[in-house]
Amino acid sequence: MVYAAAMEIDQLPELDRPNVIAAFQGWNDAGQGATTALRYLIESWKAERFAHVDPEEYFSFTDTRPHVKILEGTQRELVWPSNEFFFYKGGDRIQPAVLMIGTEPNLRWRGFCGEVVRLARSLGAQRLVTMGSLVTEAVHTRPVPLTGFATDDAVQVKLASRGISRSSYEGPTGIVGALHDACRRAELPTASLWAASPFYLGSTPNPKTALGLLDALDEVLELRLDLADLRVVAEEFASQVTMAVQDNPEMQERIHTLEEQYDAQGGASEPGPPADFGSTGAIIADLESFLRKQRASGSEDEPEA
Repeated sequence: MVYAAAMEIDQLPELDRPNVIAAFQGWNDAGQGATTALRYLIESWKAERFAHVDPEEYFSFTDTRPHVKILEGTQRELVWPSNEFFFYKGGDRIQPAVLMIGTEPNLRWRGFCGEVVRLARSLGAQRLVTMGSLVTEAVHTRPVPLTGFATDDAVQVKLASRGISRSSYEGPTGIVGALHDACRRAELPTASLWAASPFYLGSTPNPKTALGLLDALDEVLELRLDLADLRVVAEEFASQVTMAVQDNPEMQERIHTLEEQYDAQGGASEPGPPADFGSTGAIIADLESFLRKQRASGSEDEPEA
């Protein structure tokens, strides 16, 4: 095992100019859209884990606490916040990839980003691509609004041709912003994709947001992904949300207004919370509760393996 500061590497894979694709839990991951998309890639490609970052250097464990997991019998295991790296060697006309999934660190962001950039350089990466999801006044009955950018012209042209505009957001940023700045300083090309999740879904996992990100990533990087399973899940989720609000005239009216705004703006959506949650806080809580029950019911109905 090779150690580089807090980066623990089992063995560096030999890859030909891979794309590094990253997503982080936390501030950059509304509705778990970005990390769900990244996990889908890991599972679809059967990507192999080859490195991780020791959390000791970059986390305050009173802010991001480890979790206790019960094993067989009375044994317990402590699961620490992680940032892990997987590799995919590529396939027929598909470029290799390094997949980074983890949790936004609490501490020493510049040091953390420096380690990621050094690993990318040691693998001969051609670019780093991040995915994020954010809360906006999007609506679940319309296509997922996307924003993005790329520092190399070829990728930027593909983003523009798909109708993905640059965000004009200015303000606080997360680890994704810090990582892009580190890449800029290291002259490593980058790209970023952000998908919007409706504010009224609260913290509910949103597979439709993940699908929007992967649809765009697939086209921009020519990954030839099979997204059929995720598409079915996203459609079922949207139907569940529609069902959840059908007896709530206030929420239905709000959604209708959002649909009109979406249609008028052509799907444009900027980062940040909606202007005013108004009296919808209780509605959001009710909707989250309904969707949790739907997921639990679906799990119980699944046949045993």
